[in-house]
Amino acid sequence: MSKANTKEQEPKEQKSMAREILEMVFYLVIALLAALFIVNFVGQRTQVDGHSMDPTLADGQNLILDKVSYRFRDPERYDIIVFPFEENGKKEHFIKRIIGLPGETVQIIDGYVYINGEKLESDIYGAEVMKNPGRAAEPITLGDDEYFVLGDNRNNSRDGRYPEVGNIKRSDITGRAFLRIWPLNKFGLLKHQ
Repeated sequence: MSKANTKEQEPKEQKSMAREILEMVFYLVIALLAALFIVNFVGQRTQVDGHSMDPTLADGQNLILDKVSYRFRDPERYDIIVFPFEENGKKEHFIKRIIGLPGETVQIIDGYVYINGEKLESDIYGAEVMKNPGRAAEPITLGDDEYFVLGDNRNNSRDGRYPEVGNIKRSDITGRAFLRIWPLNKFGLLKHQ
């Protein structure tokens, strides 16, 4: 009799083990789909490479991008954004600050930013006088979906002043820098406005 019970228990144990494996695969698939959703639509980790955003962001710092908010609102002046940049077949991401908004005319005169002919007095992020106005020496009128960007380290930044970067289309904005996660002593939300 005990032999019969053992034989009956084996198929139940096999069914139980198969069910556990299927459940584990199911949960792994759900976790993978959730991770893909978050990375593609909610947030993404990125690393600062270079000194163009000094002193706000330093080389090597890690950030989380907010990829959701621009689905519900327009980017604003002084938002720190990330966008793709390709040069010589090499793709990378740039991180810069929005200065000019759609429909505005941007010009750099005597090292200072002018929007629609008026000096941008509230530009506290780029306090240094720019030595190279680049293409912004002449007025640049932005299209309905274009933004003009500058790095905070104005004299050490390849940004909207350079033809290869140019104006940034809204559809090219990957996200808004939201949270600094590394180094830990600098952990916190980023100031935009």
